[in-house]
Amino acid sequence: MSAAAPVVWVCVPTYDEADNLERMAGALAHVFAREGIDGHLLVIDDGSPDGTGAIADRLAAADPRVHVLHRAAKGGIGPAYRAGFRAALAAGADLIMEMDCDFSHDPDDVPRLIAAAADADLVLGSRYVPGGGVSDWGLVRRAISRGGCLYARLVLGVPVEDLTGGFKCFRREVLAALPLDEVSARGYGFQIEMTYRALSRCPSPSATARWAAPRCRAASFWRPPRSSPACACGWAAAAGAAPRGRAVHQIRRAP
Repeated sequence: MSAAAPVVWVCVPTYDEADNLERMAGALAHVFAREGIDGHLLVIDDGSPDGTGAIADRLAAADPRVHVLHRAAKGGIGPAYRAGFRAALAAGADLIMEMDCDFSHDPDDVPRLIAAAADADLVLGSRYVPGGGVSDWGLVRRAISRGGCLYARLVLGVPVEDLTGGFKCFRREVLAALPLDEVSARGYGFQIEMTYRALSRCPSPSATARWAAPRCRAASFWRPPRSSPACACGWAAAAGAAPRGRAVHQIRRAP
């Protein structure tokens, strides 16, 4: 990552997000300006029939920090993110973020993920670290989501509590080291596969990864209603050495 302030690209896949996209773009622009972030928004639209793509084009025409990738049809979140990652890397991004457009991830929490990435290769917004959680979910939905994450952890043998969350920040070195063409998952299994591959392929010579995990109260596994509450993130962290001033999550890697 460059010594200067990092260039941040926020990748936002969209499908029928006409009600949300302009508000999300405005909220991110406000956060970028307030925090002095060299930030860009990349909209990856899968041929939304509600005109989301046209809104994205209008926003991009008015703001050079907004970029648009048009895909012909809805093809799954995995291919959309892979296309976005390639575009962000080609544009020289230092940090590449995943974020939903429906405000289940709070734009005001973006600076927290960026700050954590100074000491981590991947920052994960997690519902399942101490202090995290979800609201407005029924018992069955909570049990399926929690159980699915636990099952994936046990099968894959990875020390990540929330493998299906979609609020993430990658350092470019991590994504550049991954064979994106080999990432096969199309739906939310993409989140599991990307985290697993990132853990398996650290770009550092010692082959160990540093991690930070903000704890988030409303990161979404299923797509929540548009009225769902936004994230309210606190912090837990994991790194090769114990992070300063943060609770230590259970992911530990030797330096």
